[in-house]
Amino acid sequence: MISLINMKNPEAPLYLSAGEAAAELSISPATLYAYVSRGLVRSEPAEDGARTRRYRADDVRSLKNRRAPMVEGQGLKAADLPVMDSAVSTITAEGPIYRGVKATTLSETATLEQTATLLWDSKSSDPFAKSNMPVISPAMRKIMDATEDAPPIDRAIAVLSQATEADPRAYNMVSEGRAATGARIVRLVVATMIGAEPSADPLHKQIARAWAPKHKHAEDLIRRALVLLADHELNASTFTVRCAASTGISLYDAVIAGLAALKGPRHGGVGPMASKMLDTLMADNIAAIVRERVSLGERFPGFGHMVYREGDPRAEAMLGPLVKTGIDERLAVEIPERIKEATGAFANCDYALAVMRRELDLPPGSETTIFAMARTAGWVAHAIEQLEMKTLIRPRARYTGPAPVSRR
Repeated sequence: MISLINMKNPEAPLYLSAGEAAAELSISPATLYAYVSRGLVRSEPAEDGARTRRYRADDVRSLKNRRAPMVEGQGLKAADLPVMDSAVSTITAEGPIYRGVKATTLSETATLEQTATLLWDSKSSDPFAKSNMPVISPAMRKIMDATEDAPPIDRAIAVLSQATEADPRAYNMVSEGRAATGARIVRLVVATMIGAEPSADPLHKQIARAWAPKHKHAEDLIRRALVLLADHELNASTFTVRCAASTGISLYDAVIAGLAALKGPRHGGVGPMASKMLDTLMADNIAAIVRERVSLGERFPGFGHMVYREGDPRAEAMLGPLVKTGIDERLAVEIPERIKEATGAFANCDYALAVMRRELDLPPGSETTIFAMARTAGWVAHAIEQLEMKTLIRPRARYTGPAPVSRR
């Protein structure tokens, strides 16, 4: 449940006096002033013209409701604090953890199907049984034909828009029934994006067969990427999925919400930009181009991460196997080192996807497409968990507008 903001009393006052704020937090006035100086509680002069100040009540409630107090020196921001409870995954310095299992460890041998089954906590049956195939209605078939040349994500969104109506089990509320629906969704998404008929074959094999049939390492490299990108806690697209699922929509429709959010250039759209940067760097003097971009204040897509300050473990787990295939050393070593030296930023999973696309000669834009295929498993997991909570996500905004003026 949402824990950053107390929504139990929407008619509570906007402002508190120093004494009221300190009492609410069970702290001394001196500590309250320290919170103000650190930007955790906003204050402003009182309306009565006296030298007293008033304090934003929502900031005080936000501090009070945090599960763990903010300790001075930790450098935490409100955006870094937990927003809701989830048993699906979490993020650590060693990369994402899927229900207690390291994603990097899973990527050594697991398939996306096995990873999805873990994320969905499906234990009594196999959601990816060969008989559990997507339902393709005539309307969906027409959309597939009409969108043959559309970008894969747009095509998938269009097809999924009719999938709930076509699937008689779309609203099955039994846990294993929801997992089975999730498997049909993942299979449908992959098939639609690669332009093939839904199949019970391993997903990474289907993708490799469609996009890199002649590369002997394609299956393993794609498999690893799918596992590593299957979930990443509450990123923008996953939170979008949970908000949508909290309204009670089907799993198909919840995945549509995730796909739409993923397309953004600050999320899944970073991969293609990293590929374009790679083309530029590999065509000329790498060191000179990096210096020029830095001097012009240009960013390096695929480098830096909001969470992983000391390097993205997913990128390392993807680039390592790529190196073993014999890729150009500039891709795996020189470019990351030059950019890190110039900016302090490490390569992230988007850069690794761009390198993999280049090595396997995958279609342009496949960085985002593979990201979407993998993340569909995580979106389904979070949507299932949200549906089980049976609560609507209704966060409150932290008001930054003008204070109300009393009429006299």
